[in-house]
Amino acid sequence: MNILILGSGGREHTLAWKINQSKKLDKLFIAPGNAGTAQIGSNLDFNVNDFQSVKKAALKHAINMIVVGPEDPLVNGIHDFIIGDSELQHISIIGPKKTGALLEGSKDFSKQFMERHHIPTAKYKSFTRQTLEEGYQFLDLLNAPYVLKADGLAAGKGVLILNSIDEAKSELKEMLTNQKFGDASSRVVIEEFLDGIEMSCFVLTDGKNYISLPNAKDYKRIGEGNIGLNTGGMGAISPVPFADDNFLKKVEERVIKPTINGLQKDNIPYQGFIFIGLIKVNDEPLVIEYNVRLGDPETEVIIPRLKTDLLDIFIATAAQKLDTISIELDERFATTVMLVSGGYPEAYQKGKEITGIENVKDSLVFHAGTTVKDNTTISNGGRVVAVTSYGNSIEEALAQSYKSIDAINFEDMYYRKDIGFDLT
Repeated sequence: MNILILGSGGREHTLAWKINQSKKLDKLFIAPGNAGTAQIGSNLDFNVNDFQSVKKAALKHAINMIVVGPEDPLVNGIHDFIIGDSELQHISIIGPKKTGALLEGSKDFSKQFMERHHIPTAKYKSFTRQTLEEGYQFLDLLNAPYVLKADGLAAGKGVLILNSIDEAKSELKEMLTNQKFGDASSRVVIEEFLDGIEMSCFVLTDGKNYISLPNAKDYKRIGEGNIGLNTGGMGAISPVPFADDNFLKKVEERVIKPTINGLQKDNIPYQGFIFIGLIKVNDEPLVIEYNVRLGDPETEVIIPRLKTDLLDIFIATAAQKLDTISIELDERFATTVMLVSGGYPEAYQKGKEITGIENVKDSLVFHAGTTVKDNTTISNGGRVVAVTSYGNSIEEALAQSYKSIDAINFEDMYYRKDIGFDLT
């Protein structure tokens, strides 16, 4: 089979690395890819939201299956585009149609979905520019801290957690009337704050059946001790030690099954990943959000723990035969630590030469924001590379990741030295 992966981050490099191990693979293409994907497949230089370029590449390279990494093309309707084109209808797609992608594309849609199907989540209300005063009144009913979420996609920056009621009202006005996050904040969801510990669950569904993938916990804040600005993710661990069998059974019965059944009841066809952001409150699972793709850097720990051929799983997904697949996992812990550009998640410089990756022998190095210039690997994003290791304990896996990081260098390189600090 010829496979095209859309995306350029650590998630896509990890998927490419795993798919590349399949005996069913003929040729692997990644668009636009990075310096890491270039070593195991062919990078194609086009924007993943340019669907005509996707079509051109798919026909030129006789693509049999497209695996969609990021959320943008899904929310923009890449699946609908492919199946709606007579020249492309034979191509399988891993990723939901536009209606299913609304689970991530609209916070209000996803909260209504949870409410409709009795999936536990935080209390909430949605507001627009016209109902700003009602938004103020709703905030007055809540206790600090206050959670404001832009309804649409805001590149991971549309969630504010504020301790002051005055600041919350000011930011609500900024979002609704001054378009702080552009069109994404033309509607804002205000939620009650949930106090607990977070984790991520991952499901792959074919529209009828589903399989659960390994769970993970990621670390979003830039600073050690979970302080500072939110990032795309500074590291991750799988499995999550506080998610015991009893808790995971609750997740299965109260969250996963009602989600899959809810999609069917609502006549939302869905073939792809569902990333369920959970928070454990008093030993009960509540849903923070849905994403319609794998998380990053969680992918860099859950996919390396998957022993089963990923392409076999995707083929079964496309054929709606996931009930014939049983997955085998590596029982060891996997940890990943993200190396980022100095200044990230605010202003940072690209184009820094990266050295030493070839010297890493006992860890996996997944490229996130990298490219090649004049035969040299250079930084090309805020999050640059992820260093993933296995271990019989979290401590052992992390020790190996940090040891491997010592071999890698680029100017102003930064990483958190306390990944997993709250789990050991």
